[in-house]
Amino acid sequence: MLESGLPDDIERLRRERDLYLRILDLGANDDLEGFLAEVLRLLVELTNAARGYIELYGPSGIDAGVRWAMAEKCTDVEVAEIRRILSKGIIAAALNSGRTIITPSAMLDPRFRERESVRGASIEAVLCAPVGAETPVGVVYLHSRSGAPPFDENDRVRVELFARHVAPLCDRLLVRQQLLASNDATKPWREKLKVKGIVGRSRALADSLQEAAAAAPLRDVTVLLTGESGTGKTHLARIIHENSPRAGGPFVEVNTAAIPEALVESELFGAVAGAHSAAMRGVTGKVAAAQGGTLFLDEIAELPSSAQAKLLQLLHSKEYYPLGASRSQHADIRIIAATNVDLREAVAAGRFREDLYYRLDVLRIRTPALSERREDIPELARYLCEEACRRNDLPRIHLSSAAVLAAQAAEWPGNVRELSNAVERAVARASATGSPVAEYRHLFGEDGGDDGSTGPLSWQEATRRFQRELLTKTLKETGGNVSEVARRLDLVRSHVYTMMNAFGLTKPTQD
Repeated sequence: MLESGLPDDIERLRRERDLYLRILDLGANDDLEGFLAEVLRLLVELTNAARGYIELYGPSGIDAGVRWAMAEKCTDVEVAEIRRILSKGIIAAALNSGRTIITPSAMLDPRFRERESVRGASIEAVLCAPVGAETPVGVVYLHSRSGAPPFDENDRVRVELFARHVAPLCDRLLVRQQLLASNDATKPWREKLKVKGIVGRSRALADSLQEAAAAAPLRDVTVLLTGESGTGKTHLARIIHENSPRAGGPFVEVNTAAIPEALVESELFGAVAGAHSAAMRGVTGKVAAAQGGTLFLDEIAELPSSAQAKLLQLLHSKEYYPLGASRSQHADIRIIAATNVDLREAVAAGRFREDLYYRLDVLRIRTPALSERREDIPELARYLCEEACRRNDLPRIHLSSAAVLAAQAAEWPGNVRELSNAVERAVARASATGSPVAEYRHLFGEDGGDDGSTGPLSWQEATRRFQRELLTKTLKETGGNVSEVARRLDLVRSHVYTMMNAFGLTKPTQD
């Protein structure tokens, strides 16, 4: 009997060792958020908690409001619920007393059972420890599953150890939060627009949002979105729609390149029964489906010339004829078009109608390439990692600091779409090996930089090898003068430092 439980005991000891090692290393880590996420995950696993949560307020205490927070195994809705039901209950008791609150059932505990927040949420086993000894500046909160064993003294020791080590980092976390907020060029437009899913703080992103904010209130003005493939033109089109007077109407997306040429007119404008062999019954087109809302035409440059003429008529008169119809239909829609090619060149080459181009190019908004907003990549990569875990119903996995640095230094010709796919692969690879951390090898595959491999290189790996060799060579030639390296390679100094960190080049490589 004793031997049958041994593997579980060994696994528990291993996790406990990992927790203590992570706690000891906590203060020395640059990626505090990612590192804290890993430690909180280990703490939740080791205590068998259903959820874990930490929030910090700073020296002013809870009255100043939550200034930094992190959750494990909690959805955004659950985090909001934890804050709502506990701000005047168990968390408040831990802050007021400066002591750890531990109870097998808050519902039965005479200290809390009369509290409306506890009764309303049917809270059972709870362990809540203040962060900060003399003046608490935050709390760590664990909530156990219903029917699970209550938290014990070992759990208390682990949580209090974690809280003690977090306390000295409070200032660093809050200062970083303030710095990020002060450097957020997108803040004015986030406050003005609904921008769910937009990640980043760069000036390039802010410029696009500013243009979107100007376009959104204009109910009928046509918008042309330009930019490289994978930069988020569809997402920006939705933001314009959702912040427009047409937000209550439908948003209908059509990828014109994905429709067979013979069916484009029917797909867009509809068809009466018998108008063509595929229209045995009447076909409702996308224009009619978008009535009262927005019609988004992606890859507009691929629209066949016959359909271009009908789209021009629609833009000119707001009237159109379904295929085979003798009466026109009125269209109460706004059109947003998108392209990743230069329409002026397409006009010059005779592939696109000049008069249609001018009808579409009323308000133009350019979505920036990822290379123009490199400072957004760390936050974006972490967000995509969280989304990949959520979408695939996986335990929380976070990107290592090395992986984030490498992502920031890498070239992403496919922009956000390519980065998203790479992060999703990294999550899948890490999950397959049981790793809670997605490392460089998960993101880019095994690094073949110096192993003499003769196999075919991916575009990404070939680019990285070239970048590393060029940077190493230039660092040698300049004696490690980063300003001169930046000048020669036509880069900003901050990007040179990012690439040096990603490639482990802290100083010129000596022969």
